[in-house]
Amino acid sequence: MTAVFALASSFLWGAADFGGGLLTRRMQALTVVVVSQVIAAAVLGAIVVATGAWHAAAPQLWFAVAAGVIGPAAMLCFYRALALGPMGVVSPLASLGTVLVPLGVGFIGGERPGPVQIAGMTVAVVGVVLAGGPQRGGGAVTREAIVLTLIAAFGFGAVMAFISEASTNVTGLFLALFVQRVCNVAVGGAALYVATRRGTPALPEGGLAVIRAALPALAFVGIADVAANGTYAIATQSGPVTIAAVLASLYPVVTAVAAMGLLKERLRAIQTAGASLALAGTALLASSG
Repeated sequence: MTAVFALASSFLWGAADFGGGLLTRRMQALTVVVVSQVIAAAVLGAIVVATGAWHAAAPQLWFAVAAGVIGPAAMLCFYRALALGPMGVVSPLASLGTVLVPLGVGFIGGERPGPVQIAGMTVAVVGVVLAGGPQRGGGAVTREAIVLTLIAAFGFGAVMAFISEASTNVTGLFLALFVQRVCNVAVGGAALYVATRRGTPALPEGGLAVIRAALPALAFVGIADVAANGTYAIATQSGPVTIAAVLASLYPVVTAVAAMGLLKERLRAIQTAGASLALAGTALLASSG
């Protein structure tokens, strides 16, 4: 079941990233983050009340708080790095954090994958990096862009590690995800306020009407993201973190394939090769489970 839930996470994260990318073409990225997370928090709040999950308070909730604070900060660093450096360098490098940090946690916790699993993980990770379309030419990569990308990569991986520790059962998971979303909204809202004070408009051209029209898409992005966190937490609780982390990190492949299928974008040869390797690595991991 670990593979099933981890792959569900990669699909949901990839779909959320694709939807969020489309929305940022019409409105500021911070606005997309805050509004989508407010919707997700509202839905989770209703679930917490309906299921009585608010009784499940436990020390593990501090992991949810940490994930909720670090996540938006990592995303802001990532967006800033994208503005400073080539996307073909920044994006694959940032995606490595979602693999390496949870893998490190798994190894520290005593997990030792077998030879077939190690081969599958290696092939899948290489595939994820290549699917991001890494490039060597083009614009220069500044030191600031590299530092911000590394911070974002560590942050993304830390969120995955923290959310897997935030609860020990499904009821507690609802509360943990709700706490995470509330913290996301608080940090993202503060960043949006600072941005507006510096002259960046919070509303897109067209005002609230544009946001109202985009509410279904914003809801999809927020709910898909929180669902991905939930399925990832279940994956890590039902099997090795090392396998769950690699399979969940395939979301860049999902985003790239969605762009190819829905937007008719053409994948570069290196991206096609990467997607193929990622699928091959997934097959190895699934067969070893």
